[in-house]
Amino acid sequence: MTNLFKMIKLNWKKWLNYQSIVKQVPFLIFLTSLALLYIYNGHTADKTVRKINALAKEVKELEWEYKSLKSEVMFRSKPGELAKALQPLGLNELEESPYVLKDSIMDELK
Repeated sequence: MTNLFKMIKLNWKKWLNYQSIVKQVPFLIFLTSLALLYIYNGHTADKTVRKINALAKEVKELEWEYKSLKSEVMFRSKPGELAKALQPLGLNELEESPYVLKDSIMDELK
């Protein structure tokens, strides 16, 4: 057992010398860049999710506003409501049917 521990200690010393550490620097730089890319990707995803939620909320508000304006326009375009709105201007509903005007020149061309 003591030989095994001595070999493990020797292996650690072999891996922790200056040359082996310098040899591993490109791999450590690669791992660091992957970690930074992972962190950046996470922040970008969070920002995108927040933006999507804000836009969804805005769409719901605009949809509500559209529906309320549409119902108001439908209500105000009823004949009775139009008559009430136009009375202050002096415009009333027709009591009789409208006249059909005919152009005598157009009759001659046919």
